[in-house]
Amino acid sequence: MKKESIAQADLTRSVISVPPLALNADFSLNEAENRRLIEWMHAGGVTTYLYGGNANLYNYGAADFPALLDMLERICPEDGWMIPSVGADYGKALDQLRLLRDRDFPTAMVLPLTFPSTSQGLATGLRRLADAYGRQLIAYIKTEDFLAPKDLAALFADGVLCSVKYAVVREQPSHDPYLAALVDAAGSDRIVSGIGERPVIDHVQGFGLTGFTSGSVCLAPRLSTAILHALRDGEVEKAAQLREMFLPLEDLRDAHSPIRVLHAAVRLGGVADTGPMMPFLSELDDPAVLDRIAAAATALRQADQSPAGAALPV
Repeated sequence: MKKESIAQADLTRSVISVPPLALNADFSLNEAENRRLIEWMHAGGVTTYLYGGNANLYNYGAADFPALLDMLERICPEDGWMIPSVGADYGKALDQLRLLRDRDFPTAMVLPLTFPSTSQGLATGLRRLADAYGRQLIAYIKTEDFLAPKDLAALFADGVLCSVKYAVVREQPSHDPYLAALVDAAGSDRIVSGIGERPVIDHVQGFGLTGFTSGSVCLAPRLSTAILHALRDGEVEKAAQLREMFLPLEDLRDAHSPIRVLHAAVRLGGVADTGPMMPFLSELDDPAVLDRIAAAATALRQADQSPAGAALPV
């Protein structure tokens, strides 16, 4: 497992997967199924695993956090980078980071608390959390003006943050004044596109963002990795063609909840049994929606394992 401090190259060496968390019926960790998912992605060239929003760690208890960390250490491949998340509120994040201090994880992501918070308050909180942790953190921007550009620039300059996951959804990702202002103030080399395959071409080509996170990579690690490689090589048309295969599942995620659809898709696509969702979220139960998810997930996984997909370099 990666233990060294974070360099810019770490943000681009793999698609940053954001997997769901597989649970048993009693909400305990299902280590076998979580390992199965990691091994599936690793075989497809994915070596970075960020457990955060799709894992519903918003609702994961601080007292249970050591057991989660133990499992993540055990299931991480030798060449893998495992990133746990903390928060979203300041007190819970502080408690969790105190537990992380004696572990080998080189960083953690702070989940976004949109209320009650202010940009100045978040900047102060992130500084205090990094001081308590003794390491740099990853911030997660999910809403407009969550952090003011000047505050983000100062956090980078002072060594508080090693990266930012940018996930503000836009109807037209190419038109994003807030992202443009963040890039102007703080640069683009440590800001990661954080909304999967749909906006990644605009984010990388138009704003210069570094790498991207993905949930659907859980179904198609080779194809998602091929998008990353195509963008590295400037093959935008190839990246766009590959992206088309992800859109049916991404459309369902946008329509019915990104977290809940992915949780179901990994199971219905035959990758791993994700089990129940941690409260306060619930599983999708509309048979028609589940049928569409199963069809999209299966098609995406089959495309990944088709002769063309299997021939892709990982």
